[in-house]
Amino acid sequence: MLLNSWSCLLPMAFRDVNARRHIGLQQLSSLAGAGRTLLGPIKSCKFIVDESTNQSTLICSAVRLIESLDLTSAAGQLLNETIQAQNKEFKTGMSTLLFLVGAWSNAVLECLQQNVPVSAIVSVMSEGLNSCCEKVQCLQMSVHDVNKELCSSRVRPHAFRSKTCQIACDSLLNPQIFLDFQKEISAPEEIVPINSCFHQDEDCSFDKHLVSPLVGFGSVAPLVKPAGDKSMSLIAGSGVIASSCNKKKLTHSRYFSTLGKSHFSSQQRDFQGYLSEQSAEPCQCHGLGHLAMALSYGNQTSMKLLQSIVAYQQERAERCGSSQFNIAEVVTCCLLGLPESYSHVSPGFVTLVSPEQATVIKYFEDKPLRILLMDGDLTEQYRHLGFSRPCNVRTILEHPDLQEDRAGDLWLRNMLDILTSFEVNLVLVKGNVCENLLEGCIANSILVISSVARDVLCAFREVTGAQPVTYLTQLKASCLGSGAQVELWKASDGRAMDLGELVPVRVKVQGISLLTAVLTSTVASKMQLIEDQFWTSVYRLHHALNDGKVFLGGGAVELLCLSHIQMLEDEPLQPANKNTVKDFHNPWLAASVSEYKSVVLQALARGWKQYLSVVMCNTAKAASELEACTSIEHHLQKAADCGSPSAYILKEFRRGDLFRSGSSPFADHTEILKVYDNVTAKTEAWRRALDLVLLVLQTDAEIITGPKRNQLLNSHGSSEFMFL
Repeated sequence: MLLNSWSCLLPMAFRDVNARRHIGLQQLSSLAGAGRTLLGPIKSCKFIVDESTNQSTLICSAVRLIESLDLTSAAGQLLNETIQAQNKEFKTGMSTLLFLVGAWSNAVLECLQQNVPVSAIVSVMSEGLNSCCEKVQCLQMSVHDVNKELCSSRVRPHAFRSKTCQIACDSLLNPQIFLDFQKEISAPEEIVPINSCFHQDEDCSFDKHLVSPLVGFGSVAPLVKPAGDKSMSLIAGSGVIASSCNKKKLTHSRYFSTLGKSHFSSQQRDFQGYLSEQSAEPCQCHGLGHLAMALSYGNQTSMKLLQSIVAYQQERAERCGSSQFNIAEVVTCCLLGLPESYSHVSPGFVTLVSPEQATVIKYFEDKPLRILLMDGDLTEQYRHLGFSRPCNVRTILEHPDLQEDRAGDLWLRNMLDILTSFEVNLVLVKGNVCENLLEGCIANSILVISSVARDVLCAFREVTGAQPVTYLTQLKASCLGSGAQVELWKASDGRAMDLGELVPVRVKVQGISLLTAVLTSTVASKMQLIEDQFWTSVYRLHHALNDGKVFLGGGAVELLCLSHIQMLEDEPLQPANKNTVKDFHNPWLAASVSEYKSVVLQALARGWKQYLSVVMCNTAKAASELEACTSIEHHLQKAADCGSPSAYILKEFRRGDLFRSGSSPFADHTEILKVYDNVTAKTEAWRRALDLVLLVLQTDAEIITGPKRNQLLNSHGSSEFMFL
């Protein structure tokens, strides 16, 4: 790179060099800026359009955004790998990571503009983050204490919500599916508590009059009124529906309206809303339902599905002594073409098959089936992992051209003979299935389902007694299971669904622990978004239980970091962590950090301050970033005056006044829902973001090319650089 400004004074020359050579940091900042609206509980979705196919996808996560971008630069590839690593391990925290990468990249660039040595930036930022991670441990609460506090509260978090949403929360599990397990029916006007609806026989007892009205992203679900109820609708016939936060929602958008058919339009006109009064009765929930709510960040659809899963698994745990929440027992099935109100949790395995395969099911109605589990592909060429051919045999041609079809037919006949001789009715295959064999199975009334997850196979193995086999030639009578049943999946109104190219079916066994979250939407581009949001909520609860503790949410942790950094500016820092700052044995790493400590710490704090301000703006708690920053400074001043910032933050969090919007139309009528964050996922997102920024910073600092290299090398300022 040519350094044309060398004729100027040396300090100005170095400032120009710093501004121009750190291209990687600028690229990180630019890429991270695209995910600014994805931060916080209220996100602004983005449409990603594939130019080759002109198909669009709705995204609302940093992972999908990065996957959709053309990342040709080295910095972009590093950013992608960092976000993918966070997603693979935690499934949450990626938007925070992406934003902090951009914020800290800008902060580091500003430090370079002020001629702060790279060694000082790396050392001070690393130790500053380590110190903050240790400080915020005082804001951790055990899961047991949090759940006890939420359940013992005499006022529910969503006190100002409609009875429609209360019923949605309590009746997500499909009433028709659980009809076989019902022992008693509640009174028509009674609302069944979510954690008291499961009985000892197997599953749940539900009110026949209840449906699953998930009020989602523009979806409208009907409420079936109890017999004798003469209540008048408060908002019937309007384009506004009641949600958990009592805000207006658009129901006539041509993009997100779920009222594509006249059937649903008539349901909207018959929609009956109820406005429940604030309950003063103590909560009778002793499970994890409220913790799931506090970790859901306001995602109503995912929260209610997760609460149903938690209720089912907790009831099963009390009877069987199993884990209270097992993520391996949860799978999803996405059904396109139905309103979001049809989303529910179903015991067993719900999946999609072809219409030809669905015709086989009519022979299986209410009959126990012999089930076979295949741990691999069901194809002629499949060989298990680790298979080794004989080393002293060289294969020239397996089948001559004239015999190729005949050999394939021979394998096909052999496989069909094995299946029919053992009277196999149902085959669950982990991998792919040969098309010709699939057609032959349909002709012999054998249902074969491919691409089944390993966890699903394990669940059926436990309850049916089936033993997975790798090849059909290994099949023995002892490997087969029994007791499975297959039926066409039915919607909450009891109708079997035919979605065109694919038909949903349900495989069930008495006593199976597997649950399927059936996710529905009428918008094809939104289906992936709904599934991502569901799994994010599931993994938040999963990690909270694994950690055994959670952070106070709502910006409490970041605010304490800002307060702690103000105190660090007046205290000496400990030596830098050897794992963070690599020992290159070069003079530029030995630079004193005391002179630049305050500047670098302020740059570190700037990332968290921008994070809080953007979240406040995205959630409408502040009209502008200036107003948000003013609120943050106000809390920082009050925390400093209090003498114990952590005690002040804890007090404000319990009161619900931390960054509460005073201009909210419902500020005086609603109870603020307490939110919590995952401990390990959040701190790892911080560390990964800073590690990436410092890696790119040091890489840029080490690479200098151009005709002025020797001149820089011989200058008195060359100690700042490493030349390769």
